[in-house]
Amino acid sequence: MEIGPNKTAKLIYTLTLAENGKLIEKVDAEQPAIFKFGINQMLPAFEANLNGLKSKQDFDFVLKAEDAYGPVDPYAVFDIPKDTFEVDGKTDEKMLRMGNIIPMTDNDGNKHMGRIVNVLDKVITMDFNHQLAGKDLHFSGKVIDVLAS
Repeated sequence: MEIGPNKTAKLIYTLTLAENGKLIEKVDAEQPAIFKFGINQMLPAFEANLNGLKSKQDFDFVLKAEDAYGPVDPYAVFDIPKDTFEVDGKTDEKMLRMGNIIPMTDNDGNKHMGRIVNVLDKVITMDFNHQLAGKDLHFSGKVIDVLAS
């Protein structure tokens, strides 16, 4: 059976950055990735590269940034007044550290994950781009099984 619409795929793979081979994720046989094909559980370009593969078949491909998490959006990096993070007039300084990821809600109630990239006296600079935005991604792995859904 081959991967296609209304099929469930079971995979093992290694995800690295295409530019330098830095390991991002390793999915092994003890906890394989299992997903239903064609329902947007995975990146569309990832699924396109798997379409038609059969059980026990290897794969190896690179997703360009625009086909993965998109380019880095400079407008998704901005300063937020530090007092925004106050609760009862106090700020948790442990929370406001470089690299911390903080869930935020916009004016329309949408949730966004922001990473702190700078901490100043009165403002916190946050980056709301996906951490893999602007990166080409290399996937290599094997289809363990394909099941009818």
